[in-house]
Amino acid sequence: QVQLVESGGGLVQAGGSLRLSCAASGRTLSTSAMGWFRQAPGKEREFVAAIGWSADITTYASSVKGRFTISRDNAKSTVYLQMNSLKPEDTATYYCAAGRLVLTTASAFDSWGQGTQVTVSS
Repeated sequence: QVQLVESGGGLVQAGGSLRLSCAASGRTLSTSAMGWFRQAPGKEREFVAAIGWSADITTYASSVKGRFTISRDNAKSTVYLQMNSLKPEDTATYYCAAGRLVLTTASAFDSWGQGTQVTVSS
């Protein structure tokens, strides 16, 4: 079992930045792929970014490409999402996920965090 805990969310002004963290604990073997998803109230969960074990593979949703950067520190069992140039449409609950393959679908990930709220004011 893998436990994931997100942190770093908050309220920021449009154009600002936030850095989300996802700390993994427990049995962390099934963290070959780590991803970030987000969900706004009344909307479907959507893919944001994903990263492979050695950070050799990264992928981003078109809506965040060039603004967000996913990274990981395996020694700390932590994945990060650096979010720059934030827009109001980025407002959502952001969820960290762990799985085996770097894919963009939620079904590919086995473990999920509780989420951290990101609100971008305009």
